Amino acid sequence: MRRDPDYFGDQELALIYIAKRLKEALALEALLTNRGYDYLVEADRYRGGFIFQTERVGAFFYVAPRLERDARALLEQNGYRPYQPFW
Repeated sequence: MRRDPDYFGDQELALIYIAKRLKEALALEALLTNRGYDYLVEADRYRGGFIFQTERVGAFFYVAPRLERDARALLEQNGYRPYQPFW
């Protein structure tokens, strides 16, 4: 279920996905909600493009660290590529 930041308190949340389109974000929200995951969605900026990089806005999906592994597996099982940090 989509939650407000206050719901998670002081815990550092795990970024699991960046949706680049509204349709993609809505589908991911439905998937996480239907499976009973508590998650946070925030609009934020990311850099996209290979040759001409531009700053874009996407929907960033976060879960509590204890749910990260299962949430990533769920995304992969449903054809999504979870966010992978560069470092």
